[in-house]
Formats: sequence, structure tokens, C-alpha cells
Amino acid sequence: MRRTHVLAATICLLLGATMAGAGAWPRKQGHGFASTTVRLSWPRDLAKQASLKPSGQYYTFYAEYGLTDRLTAGLDLGRSVSGDGKSIAFLRLPLRDRANGLKIAAELGLGKIDGRAVLRPGLSLGLGRARGWLSAEAQAEVSPSDGRTDYKLDFTWGRSLRNDRKLVVQMQTGKPRGDPAFARFAPSVVLPLRGTFKAEIGGSWELTGERAVGLTFGLWSEF
Repeated sequence: MRRTHVLAATICLLLGATMAGAGAWPRKQGHGFASTTVRLSWPRDLAKQASLKPSGQYYTFYAEYGLTDRLTAGLDLGRSVSGDGKSIAFLRLPLRDRANGLKIAAELGLGKIDGRAVLRPGLSLGLGRARGWLSAEAQAEVSPSDGRTDYKLDFTWGRSLRNDRKLVVQMQTGKPRGDPAFARFAPSVVLPLRGTFKAEIGGSWELTGERAVGLTFGLWSEF
């Protein structure tokens, strides 16, 4: 592993900590969330590999903060739908935020992917359950300079367990321009640590595309 990769992972872990954020649920004013994640992947047929070194590895950092009770600002650093590096800042505003029933939020992000300026509109749907939640998040990464657009759609089922533990099951899908669509099954468990910190441990299974398996290690914090 390159020294720069080790340094990036260490910095992220020190910064603190996804349920990839609150999605359709706005952050209250003055409250925030941060997460960092290390993702490793290998081809499914490990017997044909000369070593156990991961064929893919990348690191992400995600944070969001409630500017008001309705307006949430965030930062998303890491990997885009196409697999290129990204750095995007965004604002999210609820469209439907009633105490009961479906929650809906829209967001708009601005930043860079692989050095290209991008706009990233998104729409999130969320439904709270007695001991968990259901959500769907759709995003389009649009590059005005060349008209390229990549799409992403994630579905999440979450379940609150005893002792502040959580089970999170995601179906991650996307369609990069010029490449086949992909689908990835990604379950994980979230375990409480000290204070506001939680650890995420999970895996992934590529249903299409790369045909790879992976491991996920993350750290969350709400503040």
C-alpha cells in the first residue's frame, strides 16, 4: 500500500466519522455527521490470484452539517460513479418533512470529478419504521464541459438492534456513461464505540460488472 494511501486513511480515521448521511432526514441546526470509509476489493476467483493484495482500494470522507433546521450542507470526498476521484460540496433541502409518512429531500452539489467541473443534483426518499428505516437516493453527476452524465441509485434497509447496534443492507447501482451498468449488494453492521463514535464493518458482492468481492471498514460520528 502506498504511503499516501496509508496517510489518507489515517487522517480520515482521526477526523472521525455511512449510512452515507441522513439522506431525506434533515440535520437539525448546529448538528452534524461525519464518516470515513476504507473499501477493499478482490476478484471472486481468489485461487487464480498470485497474492492476496486487493485489486481495488479507495477511501472516502463524508460530512454534513445543519445550517438551519431545513438546510443541510455537506462535503463528499472519494470515488465517483465512474470510479474517478471526486470532491463535491452540496446543499440539501427537504421537500416533504412531516412527522409521519414519506420524507423527500432534494440536493444540489458542485465540485470536481477527475479534474472536471460537475453539477450533482439528487433526490432522496426516506420512510421511518418502528425499529429501522427504508431509503432510496438518486444522483446524477453532470459535466457541463463535455455533456457526460453518470447516474447512481442506492436502496437501503436499516434495522436498529439491541445495545445501539444497527444492521444496514444496501443495493448500490449505477450507470457510468460509456460503461455497463453495475449493481452491488453491500451489507454491514454498525457497532457503538466510545462517546459519539461508531464502527462499520461490512462486505460487498458485485452482481454485475467487475464480479468482485469486497470488505468495508468505516468510522462514524454524530456531533
